[in-house]
Amino acid sequence: MSFSTLGLSQKVLSAIDAAGYSEPTPIQAQAIPHVLERKDVLGLAQTGTGKTAAFSLPILTLLERGRARARMPRSLVIAPTRELAAQVAESFETFGVNHKYTMALLIGGVSFEEQEKKLTKGADILIATPGRLLDHFERGKLLLTGVEFMVVDEADRMLDMGFMPDLERIFKLVPFTRQTLFFSATMPPEIERFVNTFLHTPERVEVARASSTSETITQVLLNAPSVAAGKRETLRKAIDGAEDLSNGIIFCNRKRDVSVVERSLKRHGYNAGCLHGDMDQRARMQTLEAFRNNELTLLVASDVAARGLDIPAVSHVFNFDVPTHAEDYVHRIGRTGRAGRTGTAITLASKADGKYVAAIEEMIGQPIPKADTTPEDQADAAEAVAEDAKPETEEKPTRRRGRRGGRKSNEAQASSETSEATPSAKTDEESSEAADKPKKSRRGERTPRQDGDEANPPKRGRGRRGNRNDDGPDDRRPFGETDYVPAFLLRPIRRSAA
Repeated sequence: MSFSTLGLSQKVLSAIDAAGYSEPTPIQAQAIPHVLERKDVLGLAQTGTGKTAAFSLPILTLLERGRARARMPRSLVIAPTRELAAQVAESFETFGVNHKYTMALLIGGVSFEEQEKKLTKGADILIATPGRLLDHFERGKLLLTGVEFMVVDEADRMLDMGFMPDLERIFKLVPFTRQTLFFSATMPPEIERFVNTFLHTPERVEVARASSTSETITQVLLNAPSVAAGKRETLRKAIDGAEDLSNGIIFCNRKRDVSVVERSLKRHGYNAGCLHGDMDQRARMQTLEAFRNNELTLLVASDVAARGLDIPAVSHVFNFDVPTHAEDYVHRIGRTGRAGRTGTAITLASKADGKYVAAIEEMIGQPIPKADTTPEDQADAAEAVAEDAKPETEEKPTRRRGRRGGRKSNEAQASSETSEATPSAKTDEESSEAADKPKKSRRGERTPRQDGDEANPPKRGRGRRGNRNDDGPDDRRPFGETDYVPAFLLRPIRRSAA
């Protein structure tokens, strides 16, 4: 099957030929005819199957048949992340090279003024993330009443990121007569409820079993120690032992681990960069561009880069952490083995990750082949723990000892550490005598009272009924000479003359 048999316009076919594509992928071959027939489409396919072209190619063809409305977008594409939205925009630019359509990209990290200028001039195609789109709408800079084609890409990622309430609000802002194209890699119950609410008898297109992995990806499960430094050593050994490694993405569960792993790789001579949600948009785009241009060999990333990024030539994916959600495993390893290419996915797992590995294997319907580590590898990992910890301890500043004592000198600290490490030579009698000696009080030389000490009698209570002594029950008696009497009781009572 070729693109010419799908009903696309000649301008679009010329752009496809110029881009070097000859045959459509299964999701494109099944979805494009339904889109051209103006039907709602529910597309279920794993990442890397060409879903972006499955909706961009027919939309460009359909836009030729209509007429632009004054400064209102006719096509709206919603993506969960900035990177995915930018990738969709690149796809429309590539395949719409022969058209004169205007396009606007509304994502975070870019000033509102530049985006508002594009909206003021008018945009036929609008690509946005949910939050930034609603921000422009609330500012009164955007009307969605002219939308004819509504696209939701990576819907299950929207669910994971908490965008479903925003997405429901956006659907209520567009016309009821719109055509909706809904794409997702998985189909959890929340997504199914959303589809039943907002799509009109959609054509279901499913090219692979939901939550499945590509057969072109070789999956390996590698035993790793739970200690962070040993785990990083295991990662470096996996990278060095990987066959035909041209580049690779390393995924971590937490953003702080992304920076730690990146610094560790650079310290050991690897060409690595990082990508996570706390980076500003310009730095994220520069890092992605460097990775696409093979200026970076390894990209350490959080799950913000797990879905939708079109980097075709990724040879390896390394899961430094086992994902806690089984669906994320599918999206992570889907960064390799794209468009029929082969790829390798290596997952580092410790004993504590057993339940997560079991959930992944249950979801994908097959066990992940295990590659056991040898005793020599475990010994090297143990040495790496000491080696990685060495520079960190040397750089730590000396701790303050007490609030008034100031900072000890290095010699004094070393001597104190030596004395602490040496076992005490005191006998039991000396230690008992030291324990019996009274300790000085903080406010003077007076020592606390010991049982039977007549030199320091207990203070009398100030209440009217005396105090409770240590020897027995309450010693209740009237006021005596040594008792404290309130001043108002000592004043003479003045009586008026009768």
